[in-house]
Amino acid sequence: METRFTNQQLHQAPIKMANDILRNCVHCGFCTATCPTYVVLGDELDSPRGRIYQIRDMLEKVQPAPANTVRHIDRCLSCLSCMTTCPSGVDYMHLVDHARNYIEETHKRPLGERILRNILAIVLPRPGLFRLSLISARLIKPLRTLLPGRLKGMVALAPDSLPKAEPIGTQSPQGDVRMRVAFLPGCAQQVLAPRINAAAARLLVRLGCEVIEPDDLQCCGALTHHMGKEDAALELAKYNIEAWERANADVIAITASGCSSMVKDYGHMLKDDHAWAERAAEISAKTRDISEVVSELGLEGVEDFDKPSVAYHAPCSLQHGQKNIDGPPNLLKAAGFEVNTPKEAHLCCGSAGIYNIMQPELGADLGKRKGDSLDVLKADVIATGNIGCLVQIGEYAGTPVVHSVELLDWATGGPSPLK
Repeated sequence: METRFTNQQLHQAPIKMANDILRNCVHCGFCTATCPTYVVLGDELDSPRGRIYQIRDMLEKVQPAPANTVRHIDRCLSCLSCMTTCPSGVDYMHLVDHARNYIEETHKRPLGERILRNILAIVLPRPGLFRLSLISARLIKPLRTLLPGRLKGMVALAPDSLPKAEPIGTQSPQGDVRMRVAFLPGCAQQVLAPRINAAAARLLVRLGCEVIEPDDLQCCGALTHHMGKEDAALELAKYNIEAWERANADVIAITASGCSSMVKDYGHMLKDDHAWAERAAEISAKTRDISEVVSELGLEGVEDFDKPSVAYHAPCSLQHGQKNIDGPPNLLKAAGFEVNTPKEAHLCCGSAGIYNIMQPELGADLGKRKGDSLDVLKADVIATGNIGCLVQIGEYAGTPVVHSVELLDWATGGPSPLK
């Protein structure tokens, strides 16, 4: 793609990066076939190729982001299916990340939207506030039909009850320690499903790991990062880097693939900060999705009993963001589960962080589409690897949904997640 940035613009690191990415695009359009918003809406401006053109024009003109461009960028899920499809290796992820930052800096949103985005940026990364907000939402759930669109969607997502906290603390194996593993509690996950990290800890301890969950970790920063609030995201990243450095672990295991994708990108996000670049790169290099840690260790101690059939949903952040497509289903098969995947497995479920809140209609369309595609497999249980997907699919599918690591824990001596 031809670009026309001035030499002065190209001396800015973000514009230089955007220019390099844009010039890799050859307009082939392969990305449109696998883009969820283009599949649903059929609008070229809501495809990766269309957004790339809009981002180029927005950045070249050095003017406040036009409202029409903002609308189409906001509709992007950042699912990265386009990057899996693209034959030219266009780094769409970092391009759209920069576009969101630029929009946040230059575009004045309507007051109601600004308030909602700021509330989400404050509440969701803080487990205590998040828990209180869910309790409040549960109380007004019977009145949700009277609420405006986005608030109605937020309240509808609130669960009927919340589990008790299950902090992992520090756990050690009975024998020799094969690996020291630090966890990330996860801001939403520790409130909605603390059982996931508890299952992962039990599994890793059985496999010979010392497991620790540092108590001074914060949100990984993904939620604020994808809202274009880059300064807040970088502060969270730096805080977590220091906490993990103090933990002195061999690897960092993360059970929410959206979070592991974010932490793996710390090195890129801080590459131009001389005080943090090397430290961030070291933390990113240590970071693993939980399925990668189990694969490295080797699954052992699988018990022989009748296991349910599994429909596996690959989170976008895992299959597209981390290129980890076969890891979790292969582990499930090794544990004795029959595993099937749905048609359109590459399409997003519509959760995508806060997407199902900010874009409730599109989020619901994609959620229903994904739920139906999984239900038609007639499996006993749906397994996935990200808390957002788990909640979203649970809303639209008629089949129970659990995390893959819960099934692996069960297969090796842990409790059944289906009780």
